[in-house]
Amino acid sequence: MRMSVIGCGYLGAVHAAAMASIGHEVVGIDVDESKVARLSRGEAPFFEPGLDDLLRSGIADGRLSFSTDMADAVGAEVHFLAVGTPQSSDGDAADLRFVWAAVEGLLPHLRQGDVVAGKSTVPVGTAEEIADRIASAGATLVWNPEFLREGWAVHDTLTPDRIVVGVPDGDAGLRAAGMLRSAYRTAAETDTPFLVTDLATAELVKGAANAFLATKISFINAMAEIADAAGADVTLLAEALGHDGRIGHRYLGSGIGFGGGCLPKDIRAFAARAEALGRGESVGFLREVDAINLRRRDRAVQLVIDALGGRVFGRRVAVLGAAFKPFSDDIRDSPALDVAVRLRGLGADVVVADPAAIDNAEAAHPQLAYARATDDALRDADAVVVVTEWDEYRRDLTPAHAGSLVRQRVVIDGRNCLDAAAWRAAGWTYRGMGRR
Repeated sequence: MRMSVIGCGYLGAVHAAAMASIGHEVVGIDVDESKVARLSRGEAPFFEPGLDDLLRSGIADGRLSFSTDMADAVGAEVHFLAVGTPQSSDGDAADLRFVWAAVEGLLPHLRQGDVVAGKSTVPVGTAEEIADRIASAGATLVWNPEFLREGWAVHDTLTPDRIVVGVPDGDAGLRAAGMLRSAYRTAAETDTPFLVTDLATAELVKGAANAFLATKISFINAMAEIADAAGADVTLLAEALGHDGRIGHRYLGSGIGFGGGCLPKDIRAFAARAEALGRGESVGFLREVDAINLRRRDRAVQLVIDALGGRVFGRRVAVLGAAFKPFSDDIRDSPALDVAVRLRGLGADVVVADPAAIDNAEAAHPQLAYARATDDALRDADAVVVVTEWDEYRRDLTPAHAGSLVRQRVVIDGRNCLDAAAWRAAGWTYRGMGRR
């Protein structure tokens, strides 16, 4: 099958490379010339394990190409819309300008019978509006939400846990669903659930999934607040809760909260759309989910202040982590960087380290100092703050080695990922998030 992917950011670049790897002929379209040039050389413009190899393989095989010209999408049977939907600058709603720009740009190049598959995260009701617009070209819209985890995006695209396709009523919808089944043939052949829904349900699936995950994370962080007040240990609480099959262990790790380019803006957009539909009370709890999440950053900063005797001005603080999660260089709404910036604002001498995100962090926050090597960040530090749970910090960094470099043995575990007993035994003052 020949297909195009409109928008070659995080979602689109991974999707294009993955589709080429399973045998399709794919062209990725993006307006950013420098991004297209890098992708055409087989270089991912962001850090994602396995993507460079997938890009190089697809280009070498002649199945994958990239272009800035929308006309190169002509001849594709399926066109995937994979542009970003950031939060609006004047509110919580999603900014759909890029989606509509992609639709209008693609419209002159559509042929009778083409299928346009939306993958962007949009407010429910958007697909129906787009479907009406592209119907004038004889094309059919389906909605095919993505469920990628940064750091695992290649795996999640090639071996998804489910495929959801929202289609319009009638024969055109049935035909389009069949084409999407062919597009994902390798996953379909391994009995991956292939769910065909209406357009609105498919739009809701992504927003609802992110709302649920955000709620689960904020729930355990709310329990960490209670644990702090009661003298309990939230990590043991989470362990006990996770053994309940109705709850499970996943996403019960307390810490400084979630960030990135999806969960924060998606739950806000979800709540904003519910309010526009007159059902804001149905998801009113998402406002508190968001508030709990942001409070965790305050808590991490306060732990540093308390551990240093109430004063951080002029104290050297090593912040280990800049990306919002490990295996990524994404710093969008990163709790790790937020903590670093707040400490810097209080007068601390902050040095940030990260295995992948230093360049992005430095471009966004030049007021901070950065270290390429963990040892350089630790040297002469009065406090160490672990805010991204990279293996380099949670597993490879030992209390003894770190202790040989710092000025004071004070560690704030913002992800509850360190062995508290081991660090305390090595003479460190250890503080966790909701831990005794």
